[in-house]
Amino acid sequence: MTQLLISVTSVEEAQLALDNGADIIDLKDPHSGALGALPILHIKSIVNHLHTSRNPPLVSATIGDLPMQADLILEQVKLLASAKVDFVKIGFFEASDYHLCLKALETVTKSTNLIAVLFAEYIYPTTIVEDIRYAGFKGLMLDTVHKNGQTILYYHTRQYCENLAKKVRHSGMTFGLAGSLRLQDVEELGKVNPTYIGFRSGVCVQCSRKAALDPQKIIAISNALSFCCKNATNSW
Repeated sequence: MTQLLISVTSVEEAQLALDNGADIIDLKDPHSGALGALPILHIKSIVNHLHTSRNPPLVSATIGDLPMQADLILEQVKLLASAKVDFVKIGFFEASDYHLCLKALETVTKSTNLIAVLFAEYIYPTTIVEDIRYAGFKGLMLDTVHKNGQTILYYHTRQYCENLAKKVRHSGMTFGLAGSLRLQDVEELGKVNPTYIGFRSGVCVQCSRKAALDPQKIIAISNALSFCCKNATNSW
């Protein structure tokens, strides 16, 4: 069953998301870019709080909008790993070559669960999925880098997403979808059968990713996702 990921900025938002149907709590600062990183002390505070929950959720965190420089990325990954998050998300921003970063990250993939975030607006090498798997990543996510309201379906068809999902799962990795998604996107993207679907702007007041979370929107999306998955299960 596809899980619901909600991006949050604080302990209060994390608890609100958890109380209203989130399966995965994603720690991110929407004021600092596509994958803006929260301060490490904030991350540790949120993780410590969530670990006291009766049913602690999975927690992911982003390293920030960093250039593809191996030493810089590796340093931030190790810092987030010290906060005991379950997954560390790394944005694959535009670069002429990803191999140096992937080679450096091989040193931590046995102890840290890494998620590669690809962006719908970019064109990647045809071997990028295999290269990411070979480096030891646990998953791959398709997101948008330009937070202008355009979803991944503006850049790619559902068939493209399905093909990518199959390729990623065949490689033994999890697959996630995100990128300015809203309630109306759940039915279409649910057919892709991703491991999880991520939301921020779509569950915020006035659909502004920098605004406060709206619990009713989280509930509505959680219900829609459950309905979508139930129907998909019944059709198999």
